[in-house]
Amino acid sequence: MKKRLTLAVIAALSLSIAVVTSAQQSSPPASASPGNSNSARATAAPAITATTSPSDMARAAINAFGGAKYRNLKNMVLVGTADLFSPNSTQSLPAKFAMVVAGERYRLEIDARPAFSFQQISDGQQTYSSVRGFDLPPPNRFGIPLLLKFDQPGYTVSAIPDRKKLRGFRITDPEGNTTDYFVDADTARVMSYETTFNGNKFGIEHRKFQQVEGVLVPTSFSQKFDTPQGSFFADYTVRDIKINQELAADMFAIPNQ
Repeated sequence: MKKRLTLAVIAALSLSIAVVTSAQQSSPPASASPGNSNSARATAAPAITATTSPSDMARAAINAFGGAKYRNLKNMVLVGTADLFSPNSTQSLPAKFAMVVAGERYRLEIDARPAFSFQQISDGQQTYSSVRGFDLPPPNRFGIPLLLKFDQPGYTVSAIPDRKKLRGFRITDPEGNTTDYFVDADTARVMSYETTFNGNKFGIEHRKFQQVEGVLVPTSFSQKFDTPQGSFFADYTVRDIKINQELAADMFAIPNQ
C-alpha cells in the first residue's frame, strides 16, 4: 500500500530545499540515501566543446540530469541538514531542511528553532514566504524548471562568458526572467546557476550528485542570496531522497495571510 506524504510526515523528516521537475506521467515510487557517488551519471552526456552552441549546451545539461526520466518526474522530496550563515558571519547555525518539488509547485522549509525558521511555498501561481523581505525567486521562473523550457516558444538561449573551466549560457523567458547556467564541459552537469530577483542576486552551486532511478540528484549544494543587508549563505547536505511519492492534497497550500 502506497503511503501518502503528509505535512506531518515531512516535518518529522524535517523539511526544506532542492531541485527538480515537472510531470504528467507517474513512475513507481523510489527512495535512496545518498552515498559517495559524485561520479554517478544519469545518462552519458556528450562532451561540450568551445564550439557547442548555447542551445546544445542546454539540451546536454537536461540529458545529464536524466533526459526524459528527469522531465517526467512526478515529484521529488529532499531531506537533510544545513549550515546557515548570516552576512559577515563565520559561525554557522545548524538546521534541518526539506524540499518538495512537483512540477512548478514547491515547498521549502528550514528549521533552526528556536533561533530561526523559514518556509516558502509556491502553488504554481502564488508564492508565499514566512519571513518578510526574504522572498526567494518563484521556482517556476528560474533554475532547473526554466532550463526544462529552453526549447519552448518565447524562450531564448544565449551565450555568456565562461567561468573558469565551466561553459556558460543564459535562458530568458517571455517575461524577461533570466537564469545564467554554468556547466562542466566533460559531463554537461549544471554546476551552478544564478538569477536576479527584486534587484537581489540569488544563486545555487552544486558539489556532489547521486543517481536515483536514472535521475541525477544534487546531494551537496550551497545557496547564496544577496540582500541590502549583505549575503546570506546556506550549505545543504541531503540525507534522504524520495521521488514519485503520493503527496497530501494540502502540501502546496498557501497559508492565510
